[in-house]
Amino acid sequence: MTEIYSTLPTSKISLPSGALGRLRSQQDFLSPSLRRVTEYILANAELVVYQTITELATAVGVGEASITRLCRKLDFPGFHAFKISLTSDLAVQGNEIPQQGDGMLYRADQAVHQSTFALESTRRILEPEVVESVARALMTARRVEISGQGYSGLAAQFFAQKLLRVGIAAFAHSDPHISAVSASTLTSGDVLIGITRSGSTIDTVQNLKAAFQAGAFTVAITHRATSPITQYAREVLYTASPESPLAGGAISSLTSQVLLLEVLYLELFAHLQGASDIIRKTAESVVEKKF
Repeated sequence: MTEIYSTLPTSKISLPSGALGRLRSQQDFLSPSLRRVTEYILANAELVVYQTITELATAVGVGEASITRLCRKLDFPGFHAFKISLTSDLAVQGNEIPQQGDGMLYRADQAVHQSTFALESTRRILEPEVVESVARALMTARRVEISGQGYSGLAAQFFAQKLLRVGIAAFAHSDPHISAVSASTLTSGDVLIGITRSGSTIDTVQNLKAAFQAGAFTVAITHRATSPITQYAREVLYTASPESPLAGGAISSLTSQVLLLEVLYLELFAHLQGASDIIRKTAESVVEKKF
């Protein structure tokens, strides 16, 4: 016998922006199995952000398909996109520190608090297999281009210098025109990493698209799971950067990007033959440039 439950309307409806809000608003419209998943997530949100889809399904006693179905009913493309939103929800909640004053030390505490949450939140959604895949591509790349604008451009410059120190030909052009020309010359033996929090920065998306069409190994680093840049990325690495009205998200975005790039560098360094010798050689090259 087929049981009929009230489900979400098939037409587009207005849902809350966050994962927690969507779960709470739609909880009463779900089938018993999906409602059980929802209740588990709401009660164990801090744990769920670290779980895989298999671990969550096992904990609740449902199939993985049920988890995917719930995510899609909540208008997320998949479980990972849902986890990114859930992580942001938790970070924003924890990022609200008590109003204790308006002096310099208070503002310093706010900055430290926001950066810490950005780091912790990004750590929660790291995908080891994706980091390993990108690290392997970097190890064998003929050339590496890193594209980013604004604060993401600073992260791009940071990572290019890190790669150069281990002997990898890496470039991060500050001029968007030069960056576009350089991206257009990439081949199947090259890597392009596009860094954009929104996932919709035009210059970065266009560079990744050009490299993707040329057969290069393309990587997107973004906060948005559903954004234009992901359709041109062979691999996607996600950051979680809770924004605050005070800083406009600048410090959390840059902090989370730098953490992710540092983790990628450490994974690369761990498997790169002769990395320590190259680091020593490159360090010696600038000794005479310091007093």
